[in-house]
This record gives sequence, structure tokens and C-alpha cells, in this order.
Amino acid sequence: EFSVDDNGVGIDPENLPRIFDPFFTTRPDGTGLGLAVAHQLIKSWGGEVSIDSAPGRGCKITVSIPVSSS
Repeated sequence: EFSVDDNGVGIDPENLPRIFDPFFTTRPDGTGLGLAVAHQLIKSWGGEVSIDSAPGRGCKITVSIPVSSS
């Protein structure tokens, strides 16, 4: 498991449920594919991604990937 924190503008609560949806973006130059692809890849490995964020306080992304037993 690892986490990444930033001190950016944060994510509005109404956008949090959609951030992993393909093509969802709030940026005029965004494609909405980055988080969607990362989320699907991590899920395909049996992992999880969680995001804790609020406007004005940045964002913390946590990625958990299980250790293989083989």
C-alpha cells in the first residue's frame, strides 16, 4: 500500500463519485481517462484505490495492491 498527498485545490464533493468514470473531467484540456485507466488496472490486479479530498485542502490517494503468493 502507498499513498500520495498533494496540496492542490482538492476535489469538490459532488465530483468524487465520478472521478473514476471514463471521460469524466472538470478540466477543459482533460480527457477523463487517466484515473479511469489507473483504477481499472489496479482493480485487475485485485487492488483498490481510495481518494480523500475536499476543496481547499488537497488530495490523498491511497493504492492497495495485494502481494502475490505465487
